[in-house]
Amino acid sequence: MKIAIGLPAFNEEKNIGKIIAKLLEKSYSVIVCNDGSSDSTGLIAEKMGAVTINHKRNLGYGASIQSLFNKAKEENVDILVTFDSDGQHSIDDIEKVLKPILDDSADLVIGSRFLDKTIEKIPKYRKIGIKAITKLSSVGSNQNIQDSQSGFRGYNKTSLEKISPSDNGMGVSTEILIKANHSKLRIKEVPINISYEGNTSTHNPASHGASVILSTMKFISLEHPLKFYGIPGIILLTIGLFFIVWTLQEFSLSRKIITNIALIAIGTSVLGMVFMMTSIILYSMVSLVRERN
Repeated sequence: MKIAIGLPAFNEEKNIGKIIAKLLEKSYSVIVCNDGSSDSTGLIAEKMGAVTINHKRNLGYGASIQSLFNKAKEENVDILVTFDSDGQHSIDDIEKVLKPILDDSADLVIGSRFLDKTIEKIPKYRKIGIKAITKLSSVGSNQNIQDSQSGFRGYNKTSLEKISPSDNGMGVSTEILIKANHSKLRIKEVPINISYEGNTSTHNPASHGASVILSTMKFISLEHPLKFYGIPGIILLTIGLFFIVWTLQEFSLSRKIITNIALIAIGTSVLGMVFMMTSIILYSMVSLVRERN
């Protein structure tokens, strides 16, 4: 069985060599995606014998995951484990992530920071942000996932074949969960240890959060268009109807149209109808594409 560890890397020359060395000691195959680094990340990976993918420019975390998936399939890998190259993850935890796949109890395994005492080590602002994004992700994936943004994941061959990531940014983690749920893949979480000592993360928390939220909303809207657009549409139409009745009542009593009430009535009604039409059109288009596939 061929097990590969995939490392998305951007300007990680300080950490990449130590990580690759430890992985090779464990006899794992190593695939590194050098995402347009301006330092020696790619050169170090190549010299140490890792299969190295070099992006000519920085394309984003999601693009790195796409490249790792494609290379894993090209190399006929049985299990791919994605592992952050910034020094936060523990190599000893790889066996925990692999176990459910090797036992055939899961197709996709997530190394979760929220299943044991690891949660105490996470900075408060990160904890709040991750939990908020995870709640939003759960809506789209229909899974009770505790840590939807963990980059420490294991994928069996079925997952690699059925999931084709397309998001270039940090939203790829949520996209994968939504697509895994759509493909009825078995998802399991296992506890992992994580280090937040020093300046390990290369992602700005604000831009990361915004990217994930926007991507999550995009994929939820495609996965559940009737709920995403239809429910707000019904609410807006209901509000519009209320203000229309109010406008007509005032007109019948005073023969005057109260402009503010009338404008709210028109605005919410039109917006509600737009949302309703969008939900129906998008649902029809998504259903048609799925039938053709």
